[in-house]
Amino acid sequence: MPSSPKLFHARHSPTSPFYSRRSSVLLFGSCLFIGISGFIFGLTSFFTPHLRYNCSNRDPRTVKVVWNRPADSAGVSTGGTGSDAKRHKVMGFVGIQTGFSSVGRRRSLRKTWLPSDREGLQRLEEATGLAFRFIIGKTSDKAKMLELKKEVAEFDDFLLLDIEEEYSKLPYKTLAFFKAAYALYDSEFYVKADDDIYLRPDRLSLLLAKERSHPQTYIGCMKKGPVFKDPKLKWYEPLSHLLGNEYFFHAYGPIYILSADVVSSLVALKNNSFRMFSNEDVTIGAWMLAMNVNHENEKALCEPDCTPTSIAVWDIPKCSGLCNPEKKLLELHSKESCTKSPTLPSDDDS
Repeated sequence: MPSSPKLFHARHSPTSPFYSRRSSVLLFGSCLFIGISGFIFGLTSFFTPHLRYNCSNRDPRTVKVVWNRPADSAGVSTGGTGSDAKRHKVMGFVGIQTGFSSVGRRRSLRKTWLPSDREGLQRLEEATGLAFRFIIGKTSDKAKMLELKKEVAEFDDFLLLDIEEEYSKLPYKTLAFFKAAYALYDSEFYVKADDDIYLRPDRLSLLLAKERSHPQTYIGCMKKGPVFKDPKLKWYEPLSHLLGNEYFFHAYGPIYILSADVVSSLVALKNNSFRMFSNEDVTIGAWMLAMNVNHENEKALCEPDCTPTSIAVWDIPKCSGLCNPEKKLLELHSKESCTKSPTLPSDDDS
């Protein structure tokens, strides 16, 4: 490193007392500066060891979705500020609907088909082309919100909705979920799943990868649901006439799938455009019928036990999900027929 011009053209010789004293002062000042800098850096590192970890850490996986009024468009952020986020490209986004009373269910899920560690979840998502997040709203109970905050910090696998978490408002939460998922993920399919089913993500991936001629598709284990004779529901008479009875097909609630075109139509809906029923599966089913989408009946989404083709296992028709999910999830996961059985082609594939 070249010396400064002032020192280079000094008249004093290197052996003169003046030069020695000046050199000593400069050397002492440099050492003092380096020493103080090192001390400050070491002190900072000691009291903030997390800084070193954050350098190699990825972006947070958990996001909070806030709603901008009156346009009702979704903004996403890790801190709830409503800042825009880039949409992630995936084949399917799986939103696992959960609540504040479901801590045990989430614990069991993370011990079974959903990895609890960040690296394991990353590997699963890369292998299947699917993204997985727990979907939950908010509550005025500060203690519950504090516990949720701790769980988010530990596992970082949530999508937080700015909507009250109440059972009576499940249809509203479901619509909010689809809007938030669409804002976050550029996905071919959006999957609504409950936290009390046993899922085979690899087989779900194969189902979604199938060739489909209809861009607007509604996939689920279909059942006949009632068309309610409500004077406010204008279309029940022609619907009953067309079907020849007072029932229509819709998917069972524990898991169903909507294609991107369908979800984009839902996102474009204004508030109160469609009728809300007390049950979210009936609500979505009625909307799918009104939108004239293609219904795909997939029985592998509602198997009572693990089989070579089962995608989702739950206690149909006894319970809407597994009857004792915290225990049953662990029991199913211990069976080779659930975890290690090879995937056989379904009747549709043969």
